[in-house]
Amino acid sequence: MALNVGDQAPEFELSDDAGKRYSLAAKRGTRQLLVFYPGDDTPVCTAQLCDYRDGVEEFAGLGIEVVGISSDDAKSHQRFRAKYDLPFRLLIDEDAAVAKRYGAHGLMGTKRAVFLVDERGRIAYAKVESMSLFRRSREELIAQFSH
Repeated sequence: MALNVGDQAPEFELSDDAGKRYSLAAKRGTRQLLVFYPGDDTPVCTAQLCDYRDGVEEFAGLGIEVVGISSDDAKSHQRFRAKYDLPFRLLIDEDAAVAKRYGAHGLMGTKRAVFLVDERGRIAYAKVESMSLFRRSREELIAQFSH
């Protein structure tokens, strides 16, 4: 199932690496950048999330909260966050149920995908990569979301 700009974002609730619950419905009224990624501490995922880390103030300046989502467990997320000083939550989508609902799951597992959910809970930006080596850069996203 592919999500398109303007579609209602599928609601979900997941735990983060600190054991706290994250509910998309509870974030209504804010802009959420959902970053689906294949795995913690892998080369492309690390480069992507560190790029977003380095621009977290720019995202915040646009009223956007960055949230990472993968099927890795809490301990893996904790190590990854600590190693790279990631300032945003990493959610545990253990069975990839949320990735599947967002069309960000394939034969090899979670795909690299970025969705901006607007204040009304609608998809304002959607990009699912066909190849896991490709990623959206911070500069590209900031330019896109600044309009």
